[in-house]
Amino acid sequence: MDTTRGTPGPEESGVVDYGQVGPTVVRLLLGARLRRLRQAAGVTRDSAGEAIRSSGSKISRLELGRTGFKQRDVSDLLSLYGVGDNAEREDLLALARQANAAGWWHSYSGVLPAWFEPYLGLEQAASIIRSYDVQLIPGLLQTPDYARAVVRLMDGVPESAVEQAAALRMRRQQLLHREDPPHLWAVIDETALRRPIGGRAVMLAQVDHLVRMSRRPHITIQVMPFSAGGHTGTGAQMIQLRFPEGLLPDLVYQEQLESAIYLNKPADTVHYWNILNSVVTEALPPEQSAEMLRRLADLI
Repeated sequence: MDTTRGTPGPEESGVVDYGQVGPTVVRLLLGARLRRLRQAAGVTRDSAGEAIRSSGSKISRLELGRTGFKQRDVSDLLSLYGVGDNAEREDLLALARQANAAGWWHSYSGVLPAWFEPYLGLEQAASIIRSYDVQLIPGLLQTPDYARAVVRLMDGVPESAVEQAAALRMRRQQLLHREDPPHLWAVIDETALRRPIGGRAVMLAQVDHLVRMSRRPHITIQVMPFSAGGHTGTGAQMIQLRFPEGLLPDLVYQEQLESAIYLNKPADTVHYWNILNSVVTEALPPEQSAEMLRRLADLI
């Protein structure tokens, strides 16, 4: 796929539901728009900071979406930048209000790591989700029983939290059933398919679920077989998100045991995009992958 991005705003694409994506994406979007307005007006960060009784570093954090927005600050900045159009001002002030609202996942805060929370909003806003998984089935494709079995493997998670953690994973999956869902393109290593998480019955249902999901037009599932030997993505687990034109730059997410890495610099995201391109060419094509999944179901 072409990595060139256009510049129209997300409001022109008509595909972003800010009520679903949560505050993370809204803060990033509003920050980017304020940065463009400041630059167009020829205002420095320090001058903008003084206008809201703060500093240039505060403006930098706002423009990067790393902090919440006060209505008064946004209003003062818009006046400083010469935004007099009432419709545009109201649009941006409405974004500021949404940037401080809690996402739907707030009710799962008891089992939601702080480092994972930003990803949920970004995932909800993505138009393309590409992933390569080695050890486990991707969260967006897990069955409830498989998800519970995975949660039970995590150190320190009490049984009382297992159901809620699995429910969070199922809630994430609703984005695949939206009227305009993202395209999910998942490459799953054969290791994950042969690892009997939860036992035989759970794995059989999980593999059957993958076969059914692979029939959906917006879902592509490929298997990286043992026979592929060493390949470009060996040992890596990665997710890359691509967003509607003009919304946000591509983002790479890599999860670790107790943290996660978020990469959005073009040098990084283009590199990982190319790695994923290589992975999908080295994996079995979708039709052969579906056939392999059916064979695995007979062996489980």
